[in-house]
Amino acid sequence: MPLSALPKRSGSAHAANLFSHSAKLVWQSGADAVASFTLPGTRHHRSFCKLCGSALPNTEIPGLLVVPAGCLDSEIAMAPTAHIFLSGKAGWDGKLEKVPKFEGLPD
Repeated sequence: MPLSALPKRSGSAHAANLFSHSAKLVWQSGADAVASFTLPGTRHHRSFCKLCGSALPNTEIPGLLVVPAGCLDSEIAMAPTAHIFLSGKAGWDGKLEKVPKFEGLPD
């Protein structure tokens, strides 16, 4: 996947993911609603719920569990430890601290 296409993967300038080489994924329920997509010829892989479209954890990269942070029901106690794919960031990405901020969807 060209780096210029990376923002299209998340639909945003950013995607918060948790990565683990030691954690194990065990579906307690709903495994039959998990769908996956892999872009041929790349390591681009997504798992998502067929019922609601939510991003879900995946193990498609051998030895690596990738968990979209937004799919968790609990608070995350850790802060980000890396900012990756900077060469593919949008040109406006560094100017976000100067734009208005809203607690919810603006009117």
